[in-house]
Amino acid sequence: MEIIYEDNHLVAVNKSVSEIVQADKTGDIPLSEQVKAYIKKKYNKPGEVFLGVPHRIDRPVSGVVLFARTSKALERLNKMFQAHDKELTKIYWAVVGNRPAEEEATLVHYLSRDEAKNKSHAYTRPRPGTKEAILDYKLINHGQRYSLLEIRLRTGRHHQIRCQLAKIGCPVKGDLKYGFPRSNPDGGIHLHARELSFLHPIQQEPLTITATPPLEDNLWKFFYTNLK
Repeated sequence: MEIIYEDNHLVAVNKSVSEIVQADKTGDIPLSEQVKAYIKKKYNKPGEVFLGVPHRIDRPVSGVVLFARTSKALERLNKMFQAHDKELTKIYWAVVGNRPAEEEATLVHYLSRDEAKNKSHAYTRPRPGTKEAILDYKLINHGQRYSLLEIRLRTGRHHQIRCQLAKIGCPVKGDLKYGFPRSNPDGGIHLHARELSFLHPIQQEPLTITATPPLEDNLWKFFYTNLK
C-alpha cells in the first residue's frame, strides 16, 4: 500500500489495479480496512479507528483515493464531492487504442445506468432517466499503437470516462465492458486517477495530491518516462 499524502485529517493512497476501496460481495479485504490497520499500528490507537470514504474509484482503475481521518473532514469532503465544488478538480490519465479525431475537446453526453449489468450507456441527446456527463480531454502523448489522454472531469457519473471515451470510438485499453477487444493480463484497465486538487477541508488551503501510474506496466512506464 502506497501512502501518498497524510496529515491529522486526511490520508491518500495510490490504489493498485484490482484493489477495492470498500467491502463488497467478493469478501476481499478492502483498501479502507488496510488503511485503518496502518493508522492503528502507526499511531498505536486503541479500539476502532475512524476512517471515512468520501469518494471511490472502480476496481480495475488505479490512482488517488482519498480518505478522511476525522468526522469533520468527512462531512466537508462529502459536501465537496457531491456538489462537484469548483475548487475540486479530478484529473485522470487514460491509454486508448484509437487516437481521437480531435487532439483536445469537451465531451457532453447523457448517461443512463444499467444496474443489472453494472454498465452505463451514453447518448448524444437527453433521454428519460439520463444524466448529463461532461469531461475535457487532451492528447498528451502517443506511440505507434496507443495514445495517452489527460482527462478533467466536470461531472461525476457512473463509469463516466470509460463510457464517454467508448462513445467516441476510443475505449480504454483492457476495458472489455466498453468495447476494447482484449483484456489486460492483470484484469485491470489503463485508466489512472492521476491528480486530485481541492481545498483542505479543515485548513482551507489548496491541496493537490498526485499519484504515479503503475510503472511495473511497460506501457505506463513508456508514457510516463516520455512525458518527463
